[in-house]
Amino acid sequence: MAGIHPSSIIDDGAVIGQGCTIGPFCTIGPEVVLGAGVVLKSHVVLTGDTHIGEGTVIFPFSVIGEIPQDLKFDGEKTRLRIGARNTIREHVTMNTGTGKGGGETRIGDDGLFMAGCHIAHDATIGDRVIIVNSSAIAGHCVIEDDVIVGGLCGVHQWVRIGQGAIIGAVTMVTKDVVPHGLVQGPRGVLDGLNLVGLKRKGVPRADITALRAAFQMLKDGEGTFQDRAHRLADESDSDYVQQMVDFILGDTDRNFLTPG
Repeated sequence: MAGIHPSSIIDDGAVIGQGCTIGPFCTIGPEVVLGAGVVLKSHVVLTGDTHIGEGTVIFPFSVIGEIPQDLKFDGEKTRLRIGARNTIREHVTMNTGTGKGGGETRIGDDGLFMAGCHIAHDATIGDRVIIVNSSAIAGHCVIEDDVIVGGLCGVHQWVRIGQGAIIGAVTMVTKDVVPHGLVQGPRGVLDGLNLVGLKRKGVPRADITALRAAFQMLKDGEGTFQDRAHRLADESDSDYVQQMVDFILGDTDRNFLTPG
């Protein structure tokens, strides 16, 4: 039920879903599981304990499921889980997790991973995420739904990027980014809200207005950044503002990019 080119090597134990297409010179390891309709264009390497969801398309020279690039990794059993309908372009690398980092790297559904980007060990990537060419997501990062990371970006270990945020090209992100934030500049400055993304998503005008007011309070209000977030929790009834507050007050190992 699957179309497999005779030049490809599939180890015993691999599970190939119904209707998969495996092009020339692919290598598939014994613990790999492919959902229905997965397409491997050619020269794709799949290894490790890696599951790939239905309808995902992987382009040539991608290496998916190799061991972490972490000197602390000692050969422990770890995993990579990739959701459905992702597009993984040329030369993309995605690594499995580490034992001390939770053991699993997880990719959501409907993502676009452009040529040459890297997803490191123990990262969690949400749904509908776009990682543009040659950007790197370091270990333990959390990238929430609907985030766009521009080309040639680096996201530091343990950083969280909140839902709907956008990171401009050639930016290094070393601190957490609030939901719907807009970050740009070589060292990553929180420069406003992703208003274009909010409008495209059809967010009501009242919520956009509330988010803009919340951003202004976070920028200019009295007290610490956390104090301002606590006040927002009491003063705003917008679900979008509450999402931002919950993100700021949640557990994190990093500081926040604050409004410049």
